[in-house]
Amino acid sequence: RIVDDPRRMRAIGFCVSKAHAHFMARFFNDHGLAASALDADTPREERATALAALERGDLQAIFAVDILNEGVDLPRVDTVLFLRPTESATVFLQQLGRGLRRAADKACLTVIDFIGNQHRRFRFDLRYRALTGAGRREVERYARDGFPYLPSGCHVELDRVAARVVLENIRQQIRSQRSELVAELRRTGDVPLAQFLEAAGCELEDVYRGSAPGWTALRRSAGIATPLPGADEPALARALARLLHVGDVERIGAWRQWLTMDAPPRPAELHERERRLLAMLLATLLDSVRSSDPPEARLRRVWEHGAVRAELVELLGVLDDRARDLGAPISLPHAPDAPLHVHARYTRDEILAAFGHGVLTEQKEWREGVRHEPAAHTDLLAVTLQKAERDFSPTTMYRDYAISRDLVHWESQSTLAPHARTAQRYINHRAAGDAIVLFVRQTKDQRAFTCLGPASYVSHQGERPIAFVWKLDTPMPESFYAEARTEVA
Repeated sequence: RIVDDPRRMRAIGFCVSKAHAHFMARFFNDHGLAASALDADTPREERATALAALERGDLQAIFAVDILNEGVDLPRVDTVLFLRPTESATVFLQQLGRGLRRAADKACLTVIDFIGNQHRRFRFDLRYRALTGAGRREVERYARDGFPYLPSGCHVELDRVAARVVLENIRQQIRSQRSELVAELRRTGDVPLAQFLEAAGCELEDVYRGSAPGWTALRRSAGIATPLPGADEPALARALARLLHVGDVERIGAWRQWLTMDAPPRPAELHERERRLLAMLLATLLDSVRSSDPPEARLRRVWEHGAVRAELVELLGVLDDRARDLGAPISLPHAPDAPLHVHARYTRDEILAAFGHGVLTEQKEWREGVRHEPAAHTDLLAVTLQKAERDFSPTTMYRDYAISRDLVHWESQSTLAPHARTAQRYINHRAAGDAIVLFVRQTKDQRAFTCLGPASYVSHQGERPIAFVWKLDTPMPESFYAEARTEVA
């Protein structure tokens, strides 16, 4: 029903056991489809012979268990059969990748994911989030609406029963209780955060939600020995939950280095770029630590919470492992010390800290969609793509969307006319040596914006508001563009 001509396919099926793999091979052979089974005990020569036969088309399928996940180059494989559940998004993507190589006579890759009523702890949300790049709540909408935001040429189809099973499983994971995580940690014992996430089949967002979020609080609830809490620990724990968007190597590297030191760094002894990196961390951490003390005294109070610092080091390690789609540092001629990376995500406060404002200097607020930084000769555009009427007034329901991976349609403030100084600064920014930097998020509920980096003026039309077209220096990731382009009104 799905594969046009099974006798011409080249398929890999991933099985749950050796017996399962050999059963599948026998079943296919009995029904006229040449197949072979491979496992860790299969001799190297026999394995090579089978793979060569699959490439030639002499075999229609190879069924494997615990091999072929990676390190095998089979460009003509055009069908992947998932015959076993896997809790690991990494393994799932490795197995999927066996069929993603291009070949001259290969029009597409067909993936058939055979699902059933799996154990209630099986995580469909992790599998589909790995496949689509969607967030934990977005993936429910994707599954419900038939996965509408996939790249061109891709299609995911769930039959009626499968759709019901998957949606209920996803909703159950979103509603999962803290008590289940505590029970799982008691079973796994005193292990690092990354190991617990793998063993429990959960994600950081599961650990860092609720009224008492965080790894330290979870360990205490499970009865695992942990240093005594300090006075500011509840506030700091909430602050850590607001760092889950961090994914660039510069922030993670600098922060981890400082946090492993016995005493906090002295801002006066840091280079300007380092001071701004520190201010970006403090913009989140110290925002929750209410005190009239000067910033450096509050910073010392953070360092007094050894359990929180240790947790943050572990958290940054996990964030480093899961980071993807991140580009190089942006280059701004008049702001070389702004530590921003293309496709990394930042809150407004972090962006301000990157341009020299923050708890270590004169503090600024940024609530509007645009901000001019005169000293940096830079205009910052903060764009929300999906605008709900309850969150935006009629005069701020701007039509902002991606035209292509490197072109963005953006509307100015509703009062701006082309002859105004601000509009002229936008239009003539290249001649003046000024920079335009775009930061984009999907919804207002997201605190962090994705930095799309510097952009150049292409055209404009109309007034009050003016509709601009910007060309990005670095094209946006395909997964980001897939959603950004759908927001056209």
